[in-house]
Amino acid sequence: MIEALREFFGFGGYKRPAEGWFSWQHLVFVSSLMLIMIGLAVWLGLRNKHRDEKTKNKVLIVAAIMIDGFELFKLLIIGLRGGNLLLELPLFLCSIPLFAIPMAAFCKGRMKEASLDFVFIFGLLIAFMGTYGAGQNYGCYPVLSFDNVISGITHAISGFAALYIAVAGMVNMKKRNIGISFLILTVFCVLAYIADVLIPYNYMFLMRGDGTPYDIFYNLVNGNRILYPMIVVGLFLVYITVFYLAFFGISKLRTRKRGQG
Repeated sequence: MIEALREFFGFGGYKRPAEGWFSWQHLVFVSSLMLIMIGLAVWLGLRNKHRDEKTKNKVLIVAAIMIDGFELFKLLIIGLRGGNLLLELPLFLCSIPLFAIPMAAFCKGRMKEASLDFVFIFGLLIAFMGTYGAGQNYGCYPVLSFDNVISGITHAISGFAALYIAVAGMVNMKKRNIGISFLILTVFCVLAYIADVLIPYNYMFLMRGDGTPYDIFYNLVNGNRILYPMIVVGLFLVYITVFYLAFFGISKLRTRKRGQG
């Protein structure tokens, strides 16, 4: 039993070979997480849709505590394993919900509105990128290992929060809050860039593409240390803008259809 726990948590390194990215084990595991994520978000969202904001917000409070709790537990285990915690700072794109979900749950006014929108915009993208798209993790660690299980859970919570916000009717998407969404992402990218320079590392892929599609832009500017990170940040901001425009377009289309009906 003790040996099984040591193996699961990765103390001394994993002895089991990694099943691999897009292996049937990987697909079954992450698909199970996604089904649970979607099922819970839709069920709780529909249940609370017509209830008061305080009741709706309780679910986000639980999600905020859970995602940060799992992340702190992960850092504890990595520290006990002797890992370098400077390489585990919450400065990846997938780390933003660690801050955005608590902000959506505990802030008030425009900051709460903008945080709800931010989770809505990025949550599902992060959930699928960090589970189905996590080729590095599933290529290095066994599927049912601490690293992959915790990563899968935290990414699923991000997707859960985004879908719950949509189904429960907590989405605002007001034009006046677009600037706050830009500010949240920009500040996060600046902190990631500073960490990349000082450690050094590659948080938010601001230093290089590392085999991702960002390599296209990295090669386009010959790895320029100023232009390349500016392009990466710009792409994030473009994504937010496109998401808002698509949302506004769909909302207008629905309004027209209702008016014609």
